Amino acid sequence: MTTTTIRIAHIGIAVEDADAASRFYRDVLGAAPQPLPDADGARIVSIPLGNLDVELLEPKNADGPVAKFIAKRGPGIHHVCYRVPDLDAALETCRSQGYQLVDAVPRTGAHGNRIAFIHPKTTSGILIELTE
Repeated sequence: MTTTTIRIAHIGIAVEDADAASRFYRDVLGAAPQPLPDADGARIVSIPLGNLDVELLEPKNADGPVAKFIAKRGPGIHHVCYRVPDLDAALETCRSQGYQLVDAVPRTGAHGNRIAFIHPKTTSGILIELTE
């Protein structure tokens, strides 16, 4: 895997109200917010911006990870998602290098792609999502 084959797929931003937050992207940047299926207890609104998306993550229940994030840290960047050519190989490298995986096995994400998260305790405080 080389750095030329890896790119940022999206940036997840925890917000209290996705409709209110999406107005900036729609009204100022001219982007078209698109609803995605709910995931991990959150309503997701995707905003395509060139070759990456911003995903606004609005908690749907107080027990979900986004709600807990907002309660602890307030609204803001929740995670960064990197697109890799081989998710299984990337996760195996993470395991062999001692990174703590939130998802030991890939699962289906909001875009229908396989995803897995790496715990921020082992990535300098940033929750990282990997996808293919």
